[in-house]
Amino acid sequence: MTVLETIAPVLATGMFEWAWLMIAIPALGAALLLLGGSALDKVGPPVAVGAVLASFAMAAYLFGQQLLSPVGERAVSVPLYEWIATPTWSVQAGLLIDPLSILFALLITGVGALIHIYSLGYMAHDERKRRFFAYLNLFIAAMLILVLADSYLVLFVGWEGVGLASYLLIGFWQHKPSAAAAAKKAFVMNRVGDLGMTMAVMAMLALFGSSAFEAVNHGIGQAGPFWPTLIGLLLLVGACGKSAQVPLQAWLLDAMEGPTPVSALIHAATMVTAGVYLVVRSHAIFELSTTASTAVVVVGTVTLLAGAWIGTSKDDIK
Repeated sequence: MTVLETIAPVLATGMFEWAWLMIAIPALGAALLLLGGSALDKVGPPVAVGAVLASFAMAAYLFGQQLLSPVGERAVSVPLYEWIATPTWSVQAGLLIDPLSILFALLITGVGALIHIYSLGYMAHDERKRRFFAYLNLFIAAMLILVLADSYLVLFVGWEGVGLASYLLIGFWQHKPSAAAAAKKAFVMNRVGDLGMTMAVMAMLALFGSSAFEAVNHGIGQAGPFWPTLIGLLLLVGACGKSAQVPLQAWLLDAMEGPTPVSALIHAATMVTAGVYLVVRSHAIFELSTTASTAVVVVGTVTLLAGAWIGTSKDDIK
């Protein structure tokens, strides 16, 4: 064993304990821009860009540390605090840094940083650009909570944060009735999907006393054939809302009323991958249910064909 292989796990574990900064930095940027007032109109956008670049740098560093770690030690749980405590069960808020979560963190912060930089020019003449960049930072922070969470309940916090940020960004030009209507439509249709997520999380808490990924993956095999199917289908409903899958796809085309960077960030790169992340993260559930797995394939195929059909009649490349 080389010296590098010996010290890499120690260095990685130390850095993983600071993984929460990936979320905290853009969240602080959003708060600063929203509360700072007009005094930050000029410096606010560069501050927002710097916040996302800092999160990307940390994600890239942790990705490198994972590559140096042994294969069996690449998943690190980072407990933060006890969120909910009851006589029968408790919820610990924490992060899970593993190859899947860090890959999505790189996608969110890397593509997000490029879109932030592009927005500097695109929104240069907009009087409310400081608020726009604050919403972009808020969206990045919420997406990072979603993919770095170590439980379905903490994931759901990011899930709802993404919904709020998308509503604010799609309807950013609210003086246009079409943009305001599109934002409202996206918000309402995503709440329909969120109902499935809520019911799935409540079922996990009732069955296993926890919504942590490890506890759910361990307990779902002993829950009988009914529960993997039900929970899998409920999670699929949530994924359909966020990823604009049939039958909850109607909000996506209307959402193009938002500024072009919003379309790039939310509808082409990050938010629509939240449903993909949820299904992949829940693979232990879907592997136990042929019905739920088949439903994922059917929904994806129907959405693919419907999207291609709609695309043949659209004359707006956006």
